[in-house]
Amino acid sequence: MKRRAFERLNLERDQQGLSRFANPRNAAAGSIRVLEPQITAARRLDYYPYFLFVDGAPLHESHWEALEALAGLGFKVNPHRRLCADIEELVQFCRDWEARREELPYEIDGVVAKVDSITQQRELGWTAKAPRWAIAFKYAARQAETVVENIGVQVGRTGALTPVARLRPVEVGGVTVSRATLHNQDEIERLGLEIGDTVIIERSGDVIPKVVRVSGPGSPRTPFHMPAQCPVCGGKVVREEGEVASRCINTDCPARLKESILHFSSRGVMDIDGLGEALVEQLVDRGLVKSVVDIYSLTAEQLIELERMGRKSAEKLLANIVRSKQLPLPRVLAALGIRFVGERTALLLAEAFGSLSKIAEADLESLQSAEEVGPKVAESIHEFFREPQNRVLVEHLREAGLQFEYQQTRKKTGSLEGFTFVLTGTLPTLAREEAKARIEAAGGKVTGSVSKQTSYVVAGEAAGSKLEKAKSLGIAVIDERKLIEMIGF
Repeated sequence: MKRRAFERLNLERDQQGLSRFANPRNAAAGSIRVLEPQITAARRLDYYPYFLFVDGAPLHESHWEALEALAGLGFKVNPHRRLCADIEELVQFCRDWEARREELPYEIDGVVAKVDSITQQRELGWTAKAPRWAIAFKYAARQAETVVENIGVQVGRTGALTPVARLRPVEVGGVTVSRATLHNQDEIERLGLEIGDTVIIERSGDVIPKVVRVSGPGSPRTPFHMPAQCPVCGGKVVREEGEVASRCINTDCPARLKESILHFSSRGVMDIDGLGEALVEQLVDRGLVKSVVDIYSLTAEQLIELERMGRKSAEKLLANIVRSKQLPLPRVLAALGIRFVGERTALLLAEAFGSLSKIAEADLESLQSAEEVGPKVAESIHEFFREPQNRVLVEHLREAGLQFEYQQTRKKTGSLEGFTFVLTGTLPTLAREEAKARIEAAGGKVTGSVSKQTSYVVAGEAAGSKLEKAKSLGIAVIDERKLIEMIGF
């Protein structure tokens, strides 16, 4: 996305009351990911191909020849490319464009150099993340000096609060910068930064502005502290011991609502098939869902008004929403999005207390009496239910008909009591969830990683690193047949 297109896009978003894109790179990537083609078409993207394939294989033996062929076919190909004869010519090319980068109509942060021979590319191969036949020469970030006029806070999709420096506008590499992320309170303290200070900023990777250091104290200068209440919803902000991030713990906070709904409806939680990211975006943006519980009030008439949603799809989604009401308490508890409370912890809490009301009213000591719940997890649960808006949400979910009581099904003692298992690979007859359920029903424990505390590793076909680690630690490895024998049914 060229600079001019990016600036025009942000101007249009300002006029529509939408948030601005931070940089052209994110705007281009976001434009490709949206599901509505008319939105992508309106974003003024340019397409520059770099490879030419026929049936999945390079057509030419030289990368340069491929670029020339693409240009001959009428594609936009970067006109500033150069075929270099040696390293010295390559280095000079990089230096030349570092000085000329402002001439380009789009942002760059360096030059990519590639081996030209396709045969040599094949021989060099790839690492897990990148080709061995290409390397990026990154330019030093451009810096400027300005004043921090204020520090605001923005709330991310997970509820994390990020302090943002409001800067006296300054040009950095042809772009006017008026904001820079400060990451968290610890970073502000590390910088020794206060409102009013003069700072050096740079565009890291020539994209994301950040404060590098304080170059001079302000007069006056005002210290900054993270707020105790969320600036978006007024909910309580907490910072767990040992964590750098401060977080809003209100599940229905508008800033994190979309993420909360996606977590709530995901597979393994409330399992509402069809409630994906594109649909959630529409539901929240159109004001049809202002709280997680609102998904239980949706109607077919509301849904069929949405893009890519016919009556049949709407009725199927509504059936899945109704079906989710029958899922047991551990699923409901995991769906609330309490930090550190996943599938297993939710099950252990449900078994220990028997109802969501008892969990909500439990004190820290009582919570820690549940299996595998330590001080950190107990504090997170306690904080969640002390937030009034979360208690309102829980009560509304109760009224919607979700399961808040739990009948204990897991045996407290059994043939596997005291044993810890790790599952790896594909078992012959048992799905992993079924194998896990059987182990737990027999009193055993299933964890996701191998350690010295692991009793047995159950290995199936295509077992990987967990099997190797078990062997290195001398942990017993068994197959599905042996597991079934141990369970006894």
